[in-house]
Amino acid sequence: MKRREFIRVVGGAAAWPLVARAQPGKLPTIGFLGTSAASSWSAWTTAFEQRLGELGWTQRRTVAIEYRWGQGSTERFAEIAAEFVKIRADVIVTAGSAVPAIKQVTSTIPIVFAIATNPVGGGLVESLARPGGNVTGVSDQQADLASKRVELLREAIPGLYRLAILANVGYHDSVFELADVETTARRLGLEAVRLEIRRAENIAPAFQALKGQADALYVVSDGLVSANRARIVTFALTARLPTFWGAREYIQPGGLLSYGPSFPDLFRRAAEITDKILHGAKPADIPVEQPTKFDFVINLTTAKALELTIPPTLLARADEVIE
Repeated sequence: MKRREFIRVVGGAAAWPLVARAQPGKLPTIGFLGTSAASSWSAWTTAFEQRLGELGWTQRRTVAIEYRWGQGSTERFAEIAAEFVKIRADVIVTAGSAVPAIKQVTSTIPIVFAIATNPVGGGLVESLARPGGNVTGVSDQQADLASKRVELLREAIPGLYRLAILANVGYHDSVFELADVETTARRLGLEAVRLEIRRAENIAPAFQALKGQADALYVVSDGLVSANRARIVTFALTARLPTFWGAREYIQPGGLLSYGPSFPDLFRRAAEITDKILHGAKPADIPVEQPTKFDFVINLTTAKALELTIPPTLLARADEVIE
């Protein structure tokens, strides 16, 4: 081999990821478990792959990302986790709602959650600073933002008195956020009405039970809600209910307001944590990160359809107005 060719080969090998060099013939494998549908996570998976690419990981060239979709069904999470164990995934990336099921299947494969409302309270990690075990990730702090969302909703709808709250009560973090919304509603003198669901079949009966007796709807987001957001928006618009969601992506089908962390940014940061793990870091030693970028979005098209006039002062504070 010529000296120049030898230097090029050796130099390239030095730049390869550690895991790739440690497992000849097998690309490092990321098992990606999306809790809802691929279409509803497309902006987030794109952000995840883009950041991995910036860090030197290219799908099917230097890393294999195996996508699986739970379609909002918690029963699927353990089945998918078992698939990842079978293919010997090096790390599993998912949302907080799927972590308990995955932990029951494997205590050794590193797990990175890109979104989780209450990682400590939900038992995902021991603490934010030192997660312990095989789990770490990025907290979205959704419950911590509940009071601000209710305040924004009341500002958008001055006549707001009765607030309906839709939540999957089968998911711990959703119950946690639901309680915060109810507390804030009471503090502001609002009447709160629960719309409790556990599966997709509960959504229609929940709206029927409401019988139009509410001025607005606060939607607590999770995998089940995400997979059925188009249905929820349709029911809400039919009932002429303005809706408040936790992320920009949820209001595009017809929601009115959203305030929360930038989910694409959370998934980029989850990619950075994944990169550390693929280079040998242990999840137990990687602190859980918290969001730094937040977006307040108003869907003016929906406001017009509901014949609502959004106060100019609120429009001026929005990071984005959809028209």
